[in-house]
Amino acid sequence: MDNLAHAAKIACLTFTISLVISFLFEFSLAIWISLAILCAVILTGILFDLIGTAVTAATEAPFHAMGADKVAGSKEAIFLIRHADQVANFCNDVIGDIAGTISGAIVASVILQVCQGKLNGLQDILSASGIALIAACTVGGKSLGKSFAIKRANDIIFTVGRFLSLFKIFDFDVKKRKRKNKPGSRKVKRKNGKTIGKN
Repeated sequence: MDNLAHAAKIACLTFTISLVISFLFEFSLAIWISLAILCAVILTGILFDLIGTAVTAATEAPFHAMGADKVAGSKEAIFLIRHADQVANFCNDVIGDIAGTISGAIVASVILQVCQGKLNGLQDILSASGIALIAACTVGGKSLGKSFAIKRANDIIFTVGRFLSLFKIFDFDVKKRKRKNKPGSRKVKRKNGKTIGKN
């Protein structure tokens, strides 16, 4: 049930962000601004895919020694690794889908500006070429990133952890919460409410 609720939240978040950004790019921007944003979006998608891959390949053990020495970012790195499935889902799927949506919106905006008042045939050719180019850059970049992420997984997650340690927005508590009543130590009470011992 918790997994279903988490998936629903992620789906709603993705839908909302994608809808808002797609709406914003309905307004014409200068071509060079659109291209600059397009490059930034593609690089963001590749970067988050790199993190999502690294967090599933990273090992927790080296960061415990760092945590003992109170190295900044070690606690955050352990937290990310312990929640690798959620982090990977957010980085690879949510951010990846949003980046793809934004890229498509930007390409559409640029092509409409370039082909304004021109033949529809040229618009079709540029649309196909633009989509193919974006796909090639994105897939190629992610492919290179995955190889690097697997080889340097711990270094990447440590870098992310150090970055997150600069902000105190999230509570990266890696200690397990202790139960109030541990198994085997439950107090037994008489009918009058007085404690007589433990199980």
